[in-house]
Amino acid sequence: MEAKKGEIASNKNAKKANLLDHHSIKHILDESVTEIVKGKGYPEDVSMSNIRLLIGTIIIIIALFAQFYNKKFPENRNFLIGCIILYIVFNGILQLIIYTKEKNAILFTYPPTGSFHTTGLVITSKLPRFSDMYTLIIASADPESISAKPPVEFTKSVTQWFTKEGVLVEGLFWKDVENLINKYAEETKKSK
Repeated sequence: MEAKKGEIASNKNAKKANLLDHHSIKHILDESVTEIVKGKGYPEDVSMSNIRLLIGTIIIIIALFAQFYNKKFPENRNFLIGCIILYIVFNGILQLIIYTKEKNAILFTYPPTGSFHTTGLVITSKLPRFSDMYTLIIASADPESISAKPPVEFTKSVTQWFTKEGVLVEGLFWKDVENLINKYAEETKKSK
């Protein structure tokens, strides 16, 4: 009876994915990577997310002004044209930030506390459609920095980390990710 309670408790904490949905698999793996990197002492840098939220809020405010402006249509034509132009411009800025800065990044970090590095990490992942090969890349958040190191990556089949029922075998995955983080740290020591 006690063993069954332990199994039930561990099953509730288990991360389960639909093996037929690559978005579900990638989401669980990315979520686990975030936990691992934060657990290694890298605080999350949410400034990029905050900038995106600010621009999104501005876009919503512009849309609300256009919708609820006091005057009716023929009289507010110029105001609506201005709102439409601003809406397009801010959406373009938002898309430009996402395309140039974020790309496939799942996590931006600051340097670890007490570290001499001046740059954090950018963690990027890829799981192409109709493929089981998951790629994880760790790179410097500021590649132009003096303390920037070459990126490290691994590509492995997701079938190594999931059971037939779709439960993530966290121990194996954590080991692979921690090895990659350690490899990045070693690259840092080698390049000095």
